[in-house]
Amino acid sequence: MSEPVPLTRLLDDAGLLSLEHRLHVEELLGSHRWQADMEAGRLEFVGDEQTFVCEDFHLLGTVDAESWLWAWANPWGFPKPLISVARMVREFGFRYGVAELCAAEMPVRLGRAAPEPHQVAELLADAAKVISGHWSSYCGVTDGTCVAFLVEHPAFELPLPSASVIARVLAHGINALPLVDHRRATQSYLSRRGLVTGFVDDKHALEFSGSGLAGTIEFDDEGVVSNLDVGVVVDRIELPSETKAQSANSF
Repeated sequence: MSEPVPLTRLLDDAGLLSLEHRLHVEELLGSHRWQADMEAGRLEFVGDEQTFVCEDFHLLGTVDAESWLWAWANPWGFPKPLISVARMVREFGFRYGVAELCAAEMPVRLGRAAPEPHQVAELLADAAKVISGHWSSYCGVTDGTCVAFLVEHPAFELPLPSASVIARVLAHGINALPLVDHRRATQSYLSRRGLVTGFVDDKHALEFSGSGLAGTIEFDDEGVVSNLDVGVVVDRIELPSETKAQSANSF
């Protein structure tokens, strides 16, 4: 077995990018209903204005008020392509000692912690995302059971990053997600969005730039985000009057 990888590290790597994907998909779907044909390999999201049909999706598992069950362990059985990502996640769990990823079934309640079923589904889906590279997920409820999928559709792909979206995801995610290592989580997110990143001031700040935006994230002595600054980079436009002045000065 390779050096163990804690589940929290995977969740830090996945959390913010997963959040942006989730917000994007939720905005696209709006009010909707979903239906899946596991045998035919067809997942549909029927909305008020449009319908999205996914013929490439991956069943991860199901969760109710009592326990989470990985799809590869479900006694109903599913087509192998449908659970291939779940099996990939299991192999990763065995290789890196992540018990939550290779235990067939897990209780939802652990000690005093009593998360909602959909919260468990979303966290395990996040871990599956960073392992598989499929970043869009959907957790649907049917008959009191939450079903977790990774879904692929051209419309679900993220647009190029913008200052407003990056700021929104960072501000919301840092406060709402169970991140353990803020430095790792923010650097992972920004670099996966194609931005150039670099720590400065003995890792008390993370600078980033690219796609017409730039910013700085500051961390306190405990490594927790203490300040966030994101802005648009505008190339300086030379005014006609300045051009004339420069021409005159060149003689």
